[in-house]
Amino acid sequence: MATHEVLNQPPPLENINLFQTDAALREAVAREGASWAADDLSRFGELLGRPEIIRLGFEANENPPVLKTHDRFGNRIDEVDFHPSWYALMKVSVENGLHAAPWKEAKPGAHVARAAKMFLMSQIEFGHLCPISMTYSVIPALRRQPDLSADWEPQIVSSVYDPRMAPPKQKKGLLLGMGMTEKQGGSDVRANTTQAVPVGKGGPGGEYAITGHKWFCSAPMNDAFLILAQAPGGLSCFLLPRWKPDGTRNVFRIQRLKDKLGNRSNASSEIELENSFAWLVSEEGRGVPTIIEMVNHTRLDCVIGSSALMRQAFAQALHHDRHRSAFGRKLVDQPLMRNVLADLCLESEAATLLTMRLARAYDRSQEEGSFRRLATAISKYWICKRTPMHVAEALECLGGNGFVEESLMPRLYREAPLNSIWEGSGNVICLDVLRAAMKEPESLEAVLKEIRLADEPRLNRHVDALLADLQALKTVDGEGLARRIVEKLALSLQASLLVRHGRPAVADAFLRSRLEGDWGRAFGTLPAGVDVRAILDA
Repeated sequence: MATHEVLNQPPPLENINLFQTDAALREAVAREGASWAADDLSRFGELLGRPEIIRLGFEANENPPVLKTHDRFGNRIDEVDFHPSWYALMKVSVENGLHAAPWKEAKPGAHVARAAKMFLMSQIEFGHLCPISMTYSVIPALRRQPDLSADWEPQIVSSVYDPRMAPPKQKKGLLLGMGMTEKQGGSDVRANTTQAVPVGKGGPGGEYAITGHKWFCSAPMNDAFLILAQAPGGLSCFLLPRWKPDGTRNVFRIQRLKDKLGNRSNASSEIELENSFAWLVSEEGRGVPTIIEMVNHTRLDCVIGSSALMRQAFAQALHHDRHRSAFGRKLVDQPLMRNVLADLCLESEAATLLTMRLARAYDRSQEEGSFRRLATAISKYWICKRTPMHVAEALECLGGNGFVEESLMPRLYREAPLNSIWEGSGNVICLDVLRAAMKEPESLEAVLKEIRLADEPRLNRHVDALLADLQALKTVDGEGLARRIVEKLALSLQASLLVRHGRPAVADAFLRSRLEGDWGRAFGTLPAGVDVRAILDA
């Protein structure tokens, strides 16, 4: 018997165009104002589907970063070394503008086009997108200090990836990061103990000496960081560079790299600062309002990344089941598996539509600022919360093969919980929604207005119940109901978008299962009569 002969195994899912094979994404890009980017996105989708690019993602995670605190002579350097695959992925992302394209050329649909590229690259390798995301997100916060923005922004938006550890003026491109949380406070940044002392008169754009620590500082190899510290006037935002203006190294001691569940390719660190040089961004005491612009954009990227993980997990499951046979039939032809796959498809498409609609709000921040404010938090909570269970179910569709590293599924599974924690865990986000709904009622009205654009009886009934639940916010138990209310808002937004723009079979199944409750407590429990074939065969 020829035991080495391989039978009943699917071919690798490669040599495909990630953009052209995703109808929901293609249609959303055009609908939300970035049809001009279709050819570029198709080119990018084809590039990312090549085996050599897919392999880079595996190699970057199989060879995590290494901290080098000192050089061979004993000098403190605090640098991080990465595998060549990491640098290759960074080069692709920077050259394709994932880090700054909307700021370099602000035109209608620029944030949508960039979101679509992030969506595609997140399916290949998610860890390296941390420094990419933070660089994209820094610019709106940095613009609150025009003199600093004018000095730094030209190199930030450069399409040249320059990974050298060198003074900014010697580099062709710069990447930025962020340091907010401390070990004693976490999300409660007002508990920060890091101190900022003015050097000279201080004030907006002035020089300060920073002493303290940061518990989570991702991408410590970046060129500068927005950080929070306690100034004489209160919690404030600062731009802290790795190199001082005189060309000497700033004090930026990397204590250790985090040993994380997922996101293994990316360096997350604990850092210590001692009289470290920094500039004040905006005014003293305005740290949270200043850095929140960065946080909102990174939350958008959390939504994009989680939606992308769901898309890749579903694509892998569907591909496997179209090629694998059991009990005399292809897995995809077996009714119970088709129910599971269709359920996964609903979740993925609903996430994709909401993600791209949210990106459009960033293109129209003046007109849709109120919608963006609340919809970002709602989307971040729900889509990021749904991703781990979605990816776990998709992994199971591959059986034991899905539990093997070469299948990609274990890496997706380890990445899946991250975005629900990054930039505010679930409770923090839900409390943020409640605060906005109570203190900025126009943001809630903007979201409800968007939901009401779909006039569908089942959705209308759900919205009526939601409005009744919103009254509970004014009671003493309102905070405890926050997750239920945010969940209903998210489902209403997704349902509205599917009714207006999704495939009829997908919209109907989503309404019946998610809104009307004709659904079990696990994926694969869609009700009888759902057009599963129409959902999967498009």
